[in-house]
Amino acid sequence: MPKPTKGPRLGGGPAHERLLLANLAASLFTHKSIQTTETKAKRLRPVAERLITFAKRGDLHSRRRVLAVIKDKSVVHELFTQIAPLVADREGGYTRIVKTGFRKGDNAPLAVIELVLEPVTPKAKKAKPAAAPVVEESVEEPAAEETEVAETAAAEDAEVAEAPVEETAEVTDEAEAVAEETPAAEEKAE
Repeated sequence: MPKPTKGPRLGGGPAHERLLLANLAASLFTHKSIQTTETKAKRLRPVAERLITFAKRGDLHSRRRVLAVIKDKSVVHELFTQIAPLVADREGGYTRIVKTGFRKGDNAPLAVIELVLEPVTPKAKKAKPAAAPVVEESVEEPAAEETEVAETAAAEDAEVAEAPVEETAEVTDEAEAVAEETPAAEEKAE
C-alpha cells in the first residue's frame, strides 16, 4: 500500500494528480525518457514501476488494470510488447532519476526520469567463499571436542558395565554354593 504523502497535491486535487501522473507515465513509456521537475519525477516513479510490474505479468487482468490508469491503448500495447520483455529479468528498479539542474524561468529543480532497459548483470558473490572456511573451522572444533567427550563417556560406560558383570558372577557363585549346601543339608537330615 502506498504511503500517503503530506502537503499539497501535484496540480491541485487528488483527481488532477492521478491524471497528471497517468499522462507522465504514458509519456515515459512512449519516449523512454522525459524531463520534468524533481517532485513530479519522484511521484511518478512508484506509479510507473507498478505499471511495468503489471506488464511483466502479461495476462488480461493486468492489461485491464494498466488500461484503467493509462487510457491510450497504443501506449499500453507498447508497454506490454516492447518494454516488459526488456525488463523481464530485472526484479525492480525499472526507472532512473538523474538531477539535471534548475529551470531558467522559475528556478525549479529539474530531473530526467528514464527507463532502465539495459540487461541485468548478476554480481559476483565473493563474500560467501571467504566466509565459508571460517564457518567450517568453527564447526570442526566442536566436533573434535564432542568426540573426546563421547570417547570418555564410552570408556566410563565400559567400566561401569564390566563391574556389574563381575558382581553378578560372584553372586551367582555364592548362590550355587548355597544351593549345594542346602541339598546336602537336607540329605544329612534324612
